[in-house]
Amino acid sequence: MKKLLVTAIALTTVGCATLTSDAMTPIAISFGDGSTGECRLTNKRGDWSVELPSTASVRRSDDALKYQCTTEDGREAFGSMPSTVGAKIVASAVFLDLGITDAITDKHREYPASFVIPVEARTGNDNQSATSSGSSRTDVYAKLEQLNDLREKGILSDAEFDAEKKKLLDTE
Repeated sequence: MKKLLVTAIALTTVGCATLTSDAMTPIAISFGDGSTGECRLTNKRGDWSVELPSTASVRRSDDALKYQCTTEDGREAFGSMPSTVGAKIVASAVFLDLGITDAITDKHREYPASFVIPVEARTGNDNQSATSSGSSRTDVYAKLEQLNDLREKGILSDAEFDAEKKKLLDTE
């Protein structure tokens, strides 16, 4: 009888977390200017290569989803998408596994459902005047992403990040 009770509890614990969320999650990804290209997406759970624009299926994780992208014409972009705690962990606690299975599998974590990757404006005479103001905003955004990555890695302190961010925004 004891074995049966332990087995039932174990199945309930694992089964409830499985009901709340799939380990993989779709993310619609595109470049800010509508370009095509490819991206390499990485987190501690995996590494994926995707063509853009598209919807990528990635493994949930408690760390940021990093991207390294190249547009068809050779422009590069890199940064990360945040991982947040989703509401589904509440359902997991209600089903008596108290989030234990979710904590092991990261099924309670979420990435944005869609994400637009900022890229520098194309260079050339035909579109330079039309994109110069958008380009400076995109450049500032990309630099802020880089600074934030350095802060998350512990290379920059919060104070250093704030000072550099202020410099960037003051030049805008």
